[in-house]
Amino acid sequence: MGESGEHESVAPAPDRGTPEAEHARLAAIVDDWAAAIVANDADRIGSFMADEWVIVSESGIADREEFLGYVRSGDLTHSAMEAVTPPRVRVYGDTATVTARITNTAHYGGQRFDADEWTTDVFVRRDGHWRCALSHITPAAPPAGS
Repeated sequence: MGESGEHESVAPAPDRGTPEAEHARLAAIVDDWAAAIVANDADRIGSFMADEWVIVSESGIADREEFLGYVRSGDLTHSAMEAVTPPRVRVYGDTATVTARITNTAHYGGQRFDADEWTTDVFVRRDGHWRCALSHITPAAPPAGS
């Protein structure tokens, strides 16, 4: 019992909503994150990432601070990011994956790069908020016959 003589209760678990609501929530987070990337807003980009976030690409692994450092310095900018496919969202308790094909236009070190990639983001739910812990990008195969 608490000091007032009333029974204390444990706070209820955060409302996780229906599976459809969680899928929509994660899809919206990914859209908002893409908008932050195109805005080249390092602080906003970082708000979608867990502290331990890493990105895996054909050039290796970069951690959160390395990636955000490139954005903050202006060495890495994005001018476009568009989903080619609807996101495939799967929720496993407090972990989720979001996979989609994405095209983007980036500039790194003054050179323009146009990419067509499959992306998979692994999200973890902490304190009721989804944060990305890992992003993996794979170049999409060119269309048959090209």
